[in-house]
Amino acid sequence: MRMPGEAHALVRQTHQERVLRALRERGSLSRGEIAEAVGLSRTTISEITRDLLRDGAVVVVDTDAAQRAGSGRPAERLALDPDSGQFLGVDFGHRRVHVAVADASHDVVASGRQTYSDGAGWPERITTAFALIDRLGHDRGLHFRALHGIGIGVTGPHPRSSAPHAPEGAFGPGFAAARDDVDVAFAERFGASVIVDNNTRFAALAEALAGDAIAENLLYVRLSDGVGGALVIGGRIVPGATGLAGELGHVTVVPGGARCRCGKDGCLETVASVPAILAACRERGADVGSLDELARSRDPAIVQVLRETAEVLGRALGTIAMVFNPSEVVIGGEIARLAPVLVERAAETAGRELFPWVAAKPLVRCARLADDDGALGALAALFRSSPLLADHPEPAPIRALPA
Repeated sequence: MRMPGEAHALVRQTHQERVLRALRERGSLSRGEIAEAVGLSRTTISEITRDLLRDGAVVVVDTDAAQRAGSGRPAERLALDPDSGQFLGVDFGHRRVHVAVADASHDVVASGRQTYSDGAGWPERITTAFALIDRLGHDRGLHFRALHGIGIGVTGPHPRSSAPHAPEGAFGPGFAAARDDVDVAFAERFGASVIVDNNTRFAALAEALAGDAIAENLLYVRLSDGVGGALVIGGRIVPGATGLAGELGHVTVVPGGARCRCGKDGCLETVASVPAILAACRERGADVGSLDELARSRDPAIVQVLRETAEVLGRALGTIAMVFNPSEVVIGGEIARLAPVLVERAAETAGRELFPWVAAKPLVRCARLADDDGALGALAALFRSSPLLADHPEPAPIRALPA
């Protein structure tokens, strides 16, 4: 049950969103025109616009003096402040943080990334993210006084609030405290509401919205410093009973294989993550230290590692796809774009695990979005109440990306 103060704050936030939407759709408006557009009294509109002006969400652009008849005081015309960053999407990976900033028009106006070590604790990761946000604001002339929401993706299984957290040390340093630490730190720094979820789920949300239509049934896997996954079934992200659904990276694919960071042996992450693939290439004698080098190399050992990795990945994807029959299987991560053979061979292998009928086989493709898809998905989750993410606001199309 909401307390009276919470209900009042929610009503006020709803009124602000209606005003911002009217300005977004119609351009500059007087307070009277805003009142007419949103169906609120002029007194309420005056209070709402006063707060929006104070926070820097809107600015006065001119008056109606030129069109005004009579001697009354000219009415100010208000518009969205183009320099106001109003939504933050943050994606904390194992070794880097991505940030995307959207304005009140839901256009992405700035994005960037910053690395940290895999062993960095959450205080360092959060400090790195704050520094990156400050730098983006300075470089793009943005301010964050009018933030309406912050969406944050974190690595590893992300339990629902009622579920027990993962053991301390699993899936990265400080994971057990990650949700609370991130929530509190960002809320205190920016004074805005915060949602936190698994970053791969946010990436899947962004990918499901990236085409001409929402993907109703989609299986998503992202190959990066770890391996994450997510399921979209019936048009919704599936969290599972305790929020751990879709953890493809921790499906056992090599019984008795290498120890995974989760504590199990032979997980998909020990085979198909970027560090695992690079390590396997070096074990075969290939001189490769980065993804760029891997993509440029024609070493037969590297090609063989990629093919073997794709076989393992394809069998896992095919088995899961056989269970719930998705229309699309999406493979994300930079390595999927740099090494197309990985996606091609995985698609072939997954196909062999499925019914032989062509109509029953999903489209297996490389992700359309870049490696900041988790940050973009976090933004999408903030924009509106989501048909894909039941516990978060609905996404709107991401209309523009920075060059």
